Amino acid sequence: MRPTSKSTSLMLVDVQENLFYRIEGHVRIEQRLHTLVQGLQCLSVPILCHQQYTQGLGETIASLKVLLGNGEVYEKKSFSCCQNPNVCETLRAYETQSVIVAGVEAHVCVLQTALDLQEKGFDVIVCTDAIGSRYETDCETALKRMAQEGIFLTTVESILFELLGTAEHAEFKAISRLVKER
Repeated sequence: MRPTSKSTSLMLVDVQENLFYRIEGHVRIEQRLHTLVQGLQCLSVPILCHQQYTQGLGETIASLKVLLGNGEVYEKKSFSCCQNPNVCETLRAYETQSVIVAGVEAHVCVLQTALDLQEKGFDVIVCTDAIGSRYETDCETALKRMAQEGIFLTTVESILFELLGTAEHAEFKAISRLVKER
């Protein structure tokens, strides 16, 4: 499985004000999420932003909201982002084959979203450095489970360069600058 920018989308899962800053390593994860979002924007990869029970957990963190602009936010109460039928319809409208998943919490919403996407026939790619849980052991266990289920694990830098494919890509210099900044 080799993803391309034309057939890939990002599921940004529950990176919300009242939860995110309780996540183990949130400073590092926030930096990786910025790199991922900006890199995917350079490559015109669609980004689907999800919020779990916004009334209780708040909006997407301010630094990401600025990057995302006024794009649609999918509100949810289920743990998996895929319980909203509009989400899979949107992915299919984008002709998505591969879905990158990033966000929190790794052992709940990220895991269940990844499993559901895989069940629906998508190639699922989880950026291990752009996910987290409140407790490290939960994140580590979720990553083991995902690997056992055949979900592809990678890093932000790796997936961005894989989507570029070559240093001759028009966005190579922009992506190179992004990964060097982190």
